[in-house]
Amino acid sequence: MTQFDTHTHAISPDTDRYPVQPLGGTRSEWSQTRAVDIDGLLRSLDAAGVERAALVHASTVYGFDNSYAADALDRHPDRLVGVCAVDFLSPTAIDDLRHWIGERGFSGVRIRVSDGTTAVPAQGSGVSDEGMAAVWDYLDTQHIPVCIQMHSKDTNKLVSVLERHPRLTVLLDHGGRPNAAGGPPYNGLDELATLSKYDGVHLKITPPMLRRLGEEPGVDAIEVVGELVHRFGADHLMWGSNFPASDGTLASLRDSIHSHFVGLTDAQLTGVLGANAARVYTASAAG
Repeated sequence: MTQFDTHTHAISPDTDRYPVQPLGGTRSEWSQTRAVDIDGLLRSLDAAGVERAALVHASTVYGFDNSYAADALDRHPDRLVGVCAVDFLSPTAIDDLRHWIGERGFSGVRIRVSDGTTAVPAQGSGVSDEGMAAVWDYLDTQHIPVCIQMHSKDTNKLVSVLERHPRLTVLLDHGGRPNAAGGPPYNGLDELATLSKYDGVHLKITPPMLRRLGEEPGVDAIEVVGELVHRFGADHLMWGSNFPASDGTLASLRDSIHSHFVGLTDAQLTGVLGANAARVYTASAAG
């Protein structure tokens, strides 16, 4: 069973070659206290027995300069796929996508809508900003997966995009931060579940999502994951360690996430642990 970690980061110690220029002007705390370079990431993947990983560009360190992740992809195309970041509101956004994806080997792109912090502001009014229309057209026609960091309360913004681009491939970082407030029967999940009618929408189950659920009174994170499986289908779930942004070894983060996948068949588990992510990123390369 091939394992595919869909959410990892790496930071270079060489700040001359890869200067620090974080979005919002504030560098993330984790990148200063437990940064791991690409070689360290690969060692952690090996120690955890994880064959493949998505390297998500760290915009809280490098802004929209994806050079370090791009250089890592050049060195390790057999192990890594890359998710870049561009300014969706920039007049050069499509040219930037052509450069990073068409020339530098990235497979997807990431945009922040809302993430619970003020350190990194959302772009414009979010994914539904009219200034982004041409970018969404390009991502759709080029079959480029987009990772979106958002709260479930912003689901309506994403729905407005998907109504125009129903075949778009979307990976919701941290599961779209599902609303499980109040506990069972978890009626707040209905908000996020409106996205389940779009076949291209997938959820990344990650430590920040599970930690947030664990802090909610009366909420059982295993039950919530089960509800997401029921509403979206196991073939639309993936896992991401968020290493090293989340504290702990990659192996321990992986094990904690996997412990929440209860009651899945062997085929479903094979998909969640690796096959679903491989399908999404292979389709992207083929497109």
